[in-house]
Order: sequence, then structure tokens, then C-alpha cells
Amino acid sequence: MGSTIRIDQMADAIMQGLNEYAELATEDMKKAVKAASKTVKKEIQAGAPQKSGTYSKSWAVKTVRETANSLEQTVHSKNRYQLAHLLEHGHAKRGGGRVSGKSHIAPAEQMGIDQLEDAIEKALGG
Repeated sequence: MGSTIRIDQMADAIMQGLNEYAELATEDMKKAVKAASKTVKKEIQAGAPQKSGTYSKSWAVKTVRETANSLEQTVHSKNRYQLAHLLEHGHAKRGGGRVSGKSHIAPAEQMGIDQLEDAIEKALGG
């Protein structure tokens, strides 16, 4: 069973419990962010236009900032950000006309958002 706490120790006991919960929640959130980032990268690579394969292989996950309580990651195309924009949204041709874009980044991003939201709800018991 539980231990007995005196009334003058109650605030300390509550804070200790909240701190333990926050540590567990932080670990779960970091795992969820890492998993969602990997999913976004894989989905972008799978949906990317394939001419030589170099573009789809250029995608990577990078940790931007990590502290004890947070993790920020970005999925990016190494040295090909201009190409990513043109392939996603389309562009004008030299001789006139337009090349239509192939949406491959936006759907992957939405999939990552949905996955992250589901993981957070599951981790927090919601």
C-alpha cells in the first residue's frame, strides 16, 4: 500500500510525483518526435520524383535543438532546397509553359503531424 505522508510534507510529495510524471512524459515525447521525423523522411523519399534517385536520397533528419525537456528536429534536403520547392510546387519552362508540381512534401508532413498527435495522446493516456 501507499506510505503515510504528514500534512506538512504533502506539497513536497505532490511536487515529487509531478516531476516524475514530467520526466516520463518528456521521454515519451522525444521518442514520438524522433519516430515522426523518421516517418516524414521515409514518406518524402517514397513520394519524391525519381529521375536519378539523387534527390530522394538527399533527405535527412537533423536535430536542431535538444534540451532536458524538449527536442526539435527538422527534415530537410541536403543542398537541394531550391529543387525541393520547384518539384513540390512546379515551375515555368524556359521556352514557355509550366511544369506541374508533384506534391510529396506536404502529404508527408501531414502524416508526421498525425502520427505525432496520436503518439502524444497515447503517451499521456488520452
